[in-house]
Amino acid sequence: MTVRAGILGATGAVGQRLIQLLEPHPDFEIAALTASDSSAGKFYREAAKWRVDTPIPDAVADTTVTETDPNAVPDDVDLLFSSLPSSVGAAVEPGFCEAGYVVSSNSSNARMADDVPLIIPEVNADHLDLLEVQRDERGWDGALVKNPNCSTITFVPTLAALAEFDLERVHVATLQAVSGAGYDGVTSMEIIDNAIPHIGGEEEKLETESKKLLGTFDGAELDLHGVDVSASCNRIPTLDGHLENVWVEAGDDLTPESAVEALEAYPSLDLPSSPDPLIHVFEDLERPQPRLDRTLGEGMAISVGALQESTFGLQYNCLAHNTIRGAAGASVLNGELLLENGYL
Repeated sequence: MTVRAGILGATGAVGQRLIQLLEPHPDFEIAALTASDSSAGKFYREAAKWRVDTPIPDAVADTTVTETDPNAVPDDVDLLFSSLPSSVGAAVEPGFCEAGYVVSSNSSNARMADDVPLIIPEVNADHLDLLEVQRDERGWDGALVKNPNCSTITFVPTLAALAEFDLERVHVATLQAVSGAGYDGVTSMEIIDNAIPHIGGEEEKLETESKKLLGTFDGAELDLHGVDVSASCNRIPTLDGHLENVWVEAGDDLTPESAVEALEAYPSLDLPSSPDPLIHVFEDLERPQPRLDRTLGEGMAISVGALQESTFGLQYNCLAHNTIRGAAGASVLNGELLLENGYL
């Protein structure tokens, strides 16, 4: 049976990407679109400045946008995908959960809350059962699930594949595309012929979210992984695709050869949006590259290359499409996991 879904913050960059991914989805039907008060009451084609590289679906174009309020969303909507700014998400997402809606959210608020599952389905699907704790503690009929930051999603699956080698320390330097800042986030005068060696709050997200994703859940509480992670985040003038340089120190012997074997063997999931393989390993030292490799696995794959030994242990590069795997696609994949596990 098709799940009726809504999108909170449907006119923004991630909201538009959600529409693109959900319109042909085999399990989900777009049944509600919300946005700011200034957009409420308008047809979607009037409310949104469409920027995605496929046309607005006809049915969506003629849908009336509502305000972002539980009373404005039909009762028969089973799942909400949230692409709200974090300040708005913090204010309104709990109200939707209290009203009985299940929310799969890309917003950064509450990602590190003790009772909120932070999920990459191929990495820590078992953490989804934290929703039982959440419902008991908060008295919600609905539920709130988060996907991580777009840069966290890029390198954590590679760490999960290497976890058997007893991870101790990880250093990561990101080269992040301008789309990660939103359409109005970085001006052309700032980024053309330039690189910006700081992205506010980004380093902390990589350093903390990774430990939660790699942690263990015993059915009652979640213990963070003990790996130490340090991050440096940089904005570069690519459109889509976050490229990251990673150095891994492990307690066990970790060679490029053993890493390739572990990365290539790391499993995908039998979910519509999970690519197979999840991790694509390049032998070419000049790959992955954003322009060439960001759309592997329909934008949901993680690419890895240039694996080599260094004074810090293993060194490699990894890449993912930041608005698909790193944002909208991650929320959709979490929705598929919720459906498979009976939460919808």
